[in-house]
Amino acid sequence: MHCERFREAASARMDGEGSPVPAPALDAHLDACPSCAAWVATAGTLTRRARLAPAPAVPDLTATVLTALPERLPGAAAAARSRLVTTALRLALLAVGVAQIGLATPSLLDGAGAMSAPVHMAHETGAWNLGLAVAFLACAAAPRLAPGALPFLVTFTVVLTVTTVADLESGHVHADRAVGHLLLLVGLLLTAALAWRGRRRAARGAAGVRVLA
Repeated sequence: MHCERFREAASARMDGEGSPVPAPALDAHLDACPSCAAWVATAGTLTRRARLAPAPAVPDLTATVLTALPERLPGAAAAARSRLVTTALRLALLAVGVAQIGLATPSLLDGAGAMSAPVHMAHETGAWNLGLAVAFLACAAAPRLAPGALPFLVTFTVVLTVTTVADLESGHVHADRAVGHLLLLVGLLLTAALAWRGRRRAARGAAGVRVLA
């Protein structure tokens, strides 16, 4: 019974557990008791063999797994097409913004291009065109801004369209001048498309988060 207590302490020490017997007392007993010393040596050998036992052989399934994988992950093609469409919309809106700057520059520099209107009115027209150009360029550079630009662009485009149609009917504006406003309409449609795609992408992302949650 006396040795059993020391053997339990020796086993606990081999397992990294707390020993109920102080280490000096345990070592002194093992030095004085050949039976316990032999038991500890045998237990140590068995413990090492158990811990160093070779792992069972596992077949290499790398080739099988790689062969079973699809050439493209599901949804990769759709994601690539979506990025391509978004890039095309942004480039088109960039071109509209640059063209809008071209309309604004003559009016701002020398008051030209405003149907012989007073110089200040020509400058106001140029400022409006430049503001539209900046809005289009900003949305092309950062599509997340598109939803915020829509209220201004929709209001301006609707009002200008109604007044332009009325002026065409009454002969207050030439057709070539009215055609120039089509650039604004194109810019509005492109901005709306970017805003819609961004909203749909955010909705899909939120749905994915809810599923994961």
